[in-house]
Amino acid sequence: MLVRLLLILMAIFMVSIESSMATLHRVGAKQGWNPNVNYSEWSDHERFYVGDWLLFNFDKRYFNVLEVNETSYDNCNDQGFLKNITRGGRDVIELTEARPYYFLSSGGYCYHGMKVAINVEVPQAAPAPAPAPVKNGSPPSNAISILLFLISIAVAYIY
Repeated sequence: MLVRLLLILMAIFMVSIESSMATLHRVGAKQGWNPNVNYSEWSDHERFYVGDWLLFNFDKRYFNVLEVNETSYDNCNDQGFLKNITRGGRDVIELTEARPYYFLSSGGYCYHGMKVAINVEVPQAAPAPAPAPVKNGSPPSNAISILLFLISIAVAYIY
């Protein structure tokens, strides 16, 4: 029972570390998903990685979000879209692949600037630093401290 609890706690810890690396990008920042916003300028200041999320904030009575191919994006063509992201006006999509993504709003709003193209990349792994020499009495890292804390709880529970 205790081992199972410890394994669950360690799994939660590992998932929280991994999920904390994803970024939620608010499309258009404070302006949201609306006409006459320069989404090319907005996307030029962002870096998109696999696992990140896009958040589209808009009035669903007037606008929508469609994922389209590059040709449809270039021509503001909303026919034959790949995916309708629209759900309720605060809609999210996870960027699951390293590739270009193209989004637009139908009903002619694309011609008023409601389109955005982004390029999603695979996160670059940081080079591993050389291991530091271990000194007697040096404090352990945060991850090791948490793991030691969880083990001490388990041991205390057994005895």
